[in-house]
Amino acid sequence: MFRFVNSLQFELKSGHTKCISEDIKHNAVTVGKYSVVNPNDGYPIPDSHKISGRVSSPLGNSYHDADRAESGNFAFTAAEAGDYIACFWAPDHYPVLILNVEFDWRSGVAAKDWLNVAKKGKIEVMEFELKKLYDTVTSIHDEIFYLREREEEMQDLNMATNSKMFTFSFLSILVCLSVAGLQLWHLKTFFERKKLL
Repeated sequence: MFRFVNSLQFELKSGHTKCISEDIKHNAVTVGKYSVVNPNDGYPIPDSHKISGRVSSPLGNSYHDADRAESGNFAFTAAEAGDYIACFWAPDHYPVLILNVEFDWRSGVAAKDWLNVAKKGKIEVMEFELKKLYDTVTSIHDEIFYLREREEEMQDLNMATNSKMFTFSFLSILVCLSVAGLQLWHLKTFFERKKLL
């Protein structure tokens, strides 16, 4: 819940796609915003510098779609845990343009706008810090339980793999001993037929 990308800036060539993934926990609040950096300050962004974007869940559900936009925002609560993917692409252009995109993606405790919370609630400084710490502790607590569940899943997988390997090893030894016995029997009968024994 503490992982977040803060003010990332990347280059996007026209006609190409760039994707960024974020591992987000189930029921975590997620907010993001992106904007194309204007190459000509003081003038509107040209149509050639507009991008399309899509944010999707690990199961392929779409949480945000934008077409030919110069900026955008998205916010959602994660319905499932896993890697959420934000993809951006620019239309083909000749000559090839390189667009600079600023991207800010926050999840969990980092997604809360603490200044607005303090202003709306008219909270004293100490109460504000305590609320912030309480949310942090709660998210750590939830993360520990999530990690315990994952650990149990990994232990179950490990036990299943160990039992399969034991069975496979036992069968391999059995096959090897059977083949060795057949070879000895074949050699014995061969030498008896040739009257060497």
